[in-house]
Amino acid sequence: MAAPEEQELSQAQTEKLLQFQDLTGLESMDQCRRTLEQHNWNIEAAVQDRLNEQEGVPSVFNPPPARPLQVNTTDHRVYSYIVSRPQPRGLLGWSYYLIMLPFRFTYYTLLDVFRFALRFIRPDPRGRVTDPVGDVMSFIHSFEEKYGRSHPVFYQGTYSQALNDAKRELRYLLVYLHGDDHQDTDEFCRATLCSEEVLTFVNTRMLFWACSTSKPEGYRVSQALRENTYPFLAMIMLKDRKMTVVGRLEGLIQPEDLINQLNFIMEANQTYLMSEQLEREERNQTQVLRQQQDEAYLESLRADQEKDRKKREEQEQKRQEEEKARQSILAEERRLRTLEEEKERKSECLPPEPPSDDPDSVKIVFKLPNDTRVERRFLFGQSLTVIHDFLFSLKETPEKFQIVTNFPRRVLPCLPTVEQPNPPTLKEAGLSRSEVLFVQDLTDD
Repeated sequence: MAAPEEQELSQAQTEKLLQFQDLTGLESMDQCRRTLEQHNWNIEAAVQDRLNEQEGVPSVFNPPPARPLQVNTTDHRVYSYIVSRPQPRGLLGWSYYLIMLPFRFTYYTLLDVFRFALRFIRPDPRGRVTDPVGDVMSFIHSFEEKYGRSHPVFYQGTYSQALNDAKRELRYLLVYLHGDDHQDTDEFCRATLCSEEVLTFVNTRMLFWACSTSKPEGYRVSQALRENTYPFLAMIMLKDRKMTVVGRLEGLIQPEDLINQLNFIMEANQTYLMSEQLEREERNQTQVLRQQQDEAYLESLRADQEKDRKKREEQEQKRQEEEKARQSILAEERRLRTLEEEKERKSECLPPEPPSDDPDSVKIVFKLPNDTRVERRFLFGQSLTVIHDFLFSLKETPEKFQIVTNFPRRVLPCLPTVEQPNPPTLKEAGLSRSEVLFVQDLTDD
């Protein structure tokens, strides 16, 4: 079966949809529409439910498992104010009262017996709460249809949510249970609850939750608060860390008396509320202090970790430098050993020194950079490379050097180059039978 098509929105519904999206910041238009449809397009109730969800309070359309209401109703210090119906006056009034008394007694007795027997035949449908917010919203709509929109602001949520908000905000919660069939309900709603002074007083001083006892949600609250008659009002506040009923007002009451009684209850319990506020502030300060201490500890821990990290880095850097120095020493030792081996090899490869009476011999005196003199004979036909190898094999000779004549001053090309791969012989270099040559150190160049 194909899914039913969504109905087109009216202009008013479209405006509410856009307004709800602006107020809540939700990006999904479908989610906004579902939320508004769940609340019968009541934008105030939808926004309040959305805000409750953001503050951690479960949505009234996705409530947690049901559990007993956590309200203390056994406090013996509860202030009760019960207004009895006025006694009849005059002969006519008493006559009417006495005539109607047996009829009223019989009526209410039979009604109670009927209700008691009906419980065994058919369980009270109000015992199952399936849509608590729907019960509250249905009562609000029916109340406004009958008495108008000039009334205290109803809390548009479940009783449990109202308790949670009052507890979190440390505010009084005024609960009104509406008895549809009671004779004083209509007069109380019109003359007292909807009066301007009561409206202003309640809106500025407390949260206000109401529901009809004919609804499952209202019936559930009625079972918890155990009212005796209607109209019924209960003042609830956080006391001794529990939501506690601190005042009960039952019966028809005038606006001025209602305000006076509420003021009396609030003044009598103000010290408890202030105590809770101070205790909460102390807890918050303790929590802030603990958080600051935790942050300071973490900062100190991070500083210690940073010190350890830098210390490890310095140790690692020192180890690397020591290893580098050790490798440099080893490399230098290997280089010197290789150099020594090269000197020995050059020395072994040198041709023998010719005798002094050889007519082709050349006597050369070498003046080394350390001012020492070395003398040796070579042959005119030998390459200048032989002179270089001889000097290289000496321990006193620097590692890199060049051979220079004194006058005219010139550097002898003893080593092969690209331009001259075969160095000249002593004769070709223009050396005489007796020469003094200077060894110039090139190690630092």
